Amino acid sequence: MNGTTSAKLTGMSPQFLVADLDRSIGFYTGRLGFDLDFRYEDFYAGIVRDGHSIHLKLADAPHGEREFRLENEHLDITFTVDDIRTAYKDAQSKSVPFTQPLREMPYGHEFYVTDPDGYILAFVETK
Repeated sequence: MNGTTSAKLTGMSPQFLVADLDRSIGFYTGRLGFDLDFRYEDFYAGIVRDGHSIHLKLADAPHGEREFRLENEHLDITFTVDDIRTAYKDAQSKSVPFTQPLREMPYGHEFYVTDPDGYILAFVETK
């Protein structure tokens, strides 16, 4: 600590650029268990699950970026979960597209899914 006083961070919300706001809200709420936190006009929304949020903004993603990230497994967000097997079975039952099935790693277990815009979401349970 440097001895200065600063404001405490109380949350963090990554922003994903999406091609179809309704489709993205439907995916996150219907398949991944998020709730719609707010919607601003027809171009912006916030979704939340267990106190963690993602903001969705209607916009064109840079051409080729999603393909590059998918090819190289560049994760967009990582969620730590307390029961990876239940999370995996739940995602399977809702036909969530996997880019990495459940696997064991030196640090724990993980799987990756993609959303309709190609964002890669990792779910990890550490040892």
